[in-house]
Amino acid sequence: MDSGGKASPAADPVARPAVAADRVTYLAVGAESAGQRLDNFLLRLAKGVPKSHVYRIVRSGEVRVNKARATVDRRLEESDEVRVPPLRIAQREEVPAPAPAQMPPILYEDEHLIVVDKPAGLAAHGGSGISHGLIERVRAARPAQPFLELAHRLDRETSGVLLLAKTRRALVALHDALREGRVQKRYLALVHGAWTAARQDVRAPLTKFVTREGERRVSVDETEGQFARTVFTLKERLGGFSLLEAELKTGRTHQIRVHLAHLGFPIVGDDKYGDFDLNKRVARGEFGPRLPRMFLHAHSVRLRHPVTEQSLALEAPLPSACRQFVEALRNA
Repeated sequence: MDSGGKASPAADPVARPAVAADRVTYLAVGAESAGQRLDNFLLRLAKGVPKSHVYRIVRSGEVRVNKARATVDRRLEESDEVRVPPLRIAQREEVPAPAPAQMPPILYEDEHLIVVDKPAGLAAHGGSGISHGLIERVRAARPAQPFLELAHRLDRETSGVLLLAKTRRALVALHDALREGRVQKRYLALVHGAWTAARQDVRAPLTKFVTREGERRVSVDETEGQFARTVFTLKERLGGFSLLEAELKTGRTHQIRVHLAHLGFPIVGDDKYGDFDLNKRVARGEFGPRLPRMFLHAHSVRLRHPVTEQSLALEAPLPSACRQFVEALRNA
C-alpha cells in the first residue's frame, strides 16, 4: 500500500537508486534504460531480490508503469514512471572490495562504443567465485560513464577484441547484429597436430553438461546439441603444430575449443578440452619460451557501427607470449 504522499521520481536506475524497504518508490525511466524490458529493469535495480519475487510483484500488479499494470516483457520508454513496492534487499555479510580501476588497451572508442583488447586470464565479468572481471574494472576506470555493458563475452583465458556498449541503443543494436550473424569474428588458435585442409567448414552441434565435480562443460552432441558452425583456415604449419584462423558463424559457449578438440586438434594450453600432458610440456618451456596460457586470440572483428552504420574493422595484435612461441617453432 502507498505510504501517503507520492515521492519525486528517482533518477535513471543505471546509477541504481535505492529502493525503499518500507514504502513505495517511484522511478523515472531515463534515456539509458529506454527499450529495456521491465523485468530486466527491476532485476538490475533490485540485486539481491529473488527473480521469482520480482516476477510475482509484476504479475500481482504491485509494479505499475504510468499507473497501469504491465507485463514483465513490457519495453520501457524514456520518461515512463515505474511504481516499485517496498523491497527488502538481502545484505551480504561481507561487502566485497571495490573493483580496481583498470582500462585495457583501447582499440576504438566513440560516444556509443568502446572496443578493448582483453588480456588472457581476466574474466569478462565477475561471478562464479570471481570478484571482479573486465567490465567491473572498466566501470571503475570510467566512474563518470553512466552506462557501460558487455556486448558479448570472451572466455577467461581467451584474449583479444571485446565490444562494450556505452549506450543502451548501441547495446540493443549490437545484440541484434550478433544474433543475426552480422558481426564477423575471427580468432587465431595454435593446435597440436598437422592440419591438412586449407579451409574446413565444421558443423557440429554442441550441448552443455555438468561433470561429477560440478564443472560446466560442452561437448558435441549430434542428437540434442544446438547448431554450431566454425570455419577454419590454415595459416601456417609449425612442425608438430598448426596455426589456424577460426571464423565463428555461430556463438556457442567454448565453440572453437570443443570443435577443435572433437576433430583431434586440441588448442595448446586449453585446460578443459586440451592435451594435458602437452600443456605441461609447453608450460615448462620444452618447445622454446614458456607459454603459460591458452593460445586462442580474438584478433579481428568486422561490423557496421551499431548507431552510425559506419564499417568498422577492428584488430588486436597477437600477444607477445603467443608471438614468441610461434617464432620459436618457426626457428626450431
